[in-house]
Amino acid sequence: MSAVDGARPTDSERSPADGVGALHVSEAERLRRWRLVLGGGDADGTGSELGGDDVHIDATMAAVYDQQGAQQRSGGRGSGKAGGLGRSAPRVARWLGDIRTYFPKPVVQVMQRDAIERLDLRQLLLEPELLESIEPDIHLVTLLVELNHLLPDETRSTARQVIARVLEQLEERLTDRTRVAVHGALARANRSRRPRPGDVDWLRTVHANLRHYQPQYRTVIPERLVGFGRRQRSLAKDVVIAVDQSGSMADSVVYASLFGAVLAQLPALQTRLIAFDTSITDLTPVLHDPVDVLFGVQLGGGTDIAEALGYCRQLVTRPDDTVLVLISDLFEGGNAELMRTRVAQLIRSGVTVLCLLALSDEGAPVHDQRAAADLVALGATVMACTPDRFPEVLAEALERR
Repeated sequence: MSAVDGARPTDSERSPADGVGALHVSEAERLRRWRLVLGGGDADGTGSELGGDDVHIDATMAAVYDQQGAQQRSGGRGSGKAGGLGRSAPRVARWLGDIRTYFPKPVVQVMQRDAIERLDLRQLLLEPELLESIEPDIHLVTLLVELNHLLPDETRSTARQVIARVLEQLEERLTDRTRVAVHGALARANRSRRPRPGDVDWLRTVHANLRHYQPQYRTVIPERLVGFGRRQRSLAKDVVIAVDQSGSMADSVVYASLFGAVLAQLPALQTRLIAFDTSITDLTPVLHDPVDVLFGVQLGGGTDIAEALGYCRQLVTRPDDTVLVLISDLFEGGNAELMRTRVAQLIRSGVTVLCLLALSDEGAPVHDQRAAADLVALGATVMACTPDRFPEVLAEALERR
């Protein structure tokens, strides 16, 4: 429940006429809520006066969402007037404390993001004391990556800690799922229907032959065996992740860095991570630390997908056992025809090409629809993908031959 909702109504405030689960809200409470939503005092037309914590709640919201009014006001915390945040680090720090007091964590993160964007507070993020007081989320991580080249040494250490905290939370959510999906995909890809005696998967064999159960012998006589091929000493699959580091792909870069680090820990995979704009950065040597990966990224700039694909081709030594994950909105700033040609060459050689238009939770991404259709026609898989869905999507790609 948000702060605007106020105290939870009691059972006596529920009205049977309102239907199951509906609440009866008094006229005064309804006006209070509208007053908090609209802001603006007498000008909002509600005629409702605020008191208690509502005064502070109104001030914290007005500091970001009522800047015209804020410029006409004066007064400090508790006065009912919002003085705005300006570019004062102490004032911003107090405001950050206030919103954590009155709003739940998801709302706090939204308000922080809006304050940074609407009030241009990026320069204040270069101060370590302020950075420590912000509720970290993936949007803050992408902002710090964008500001990487501006961070002074004393702030860089704090920024690394903030990024590490967010990535740790994401790892807890995604790592186990990724490992299970990848191991399962590799096992299924290696399964054989003519296994050697020592390679029979008896559980799956029995399950596949239950219809051949013989009551008189009280056993299953298998019509076919299911098993796994001999494990090779060499790596099972190669995964090359090429992520577009243009500004529109910021969230995707963060998640790609995290997944690259997770996949690099799996002995059955050889994982490479490439970040590109009009130049190419091979981040494979720092995959052991996703924070180092992100500090090796430079968001913004142009896009040359064809050049990146050319570099990726040089990394392919086992085409039939290679999955290329291209993460890009496909707005090619270089040679679009060369991009299509190189995708076609990779697919003809046996490489599985998976193009993710975005790897984020932000919904359907803006992308070059014609380029996407062209890659699908060439045999690539093209789709948008959330981080939670990525392990299964990658697993499906790993199973293909």
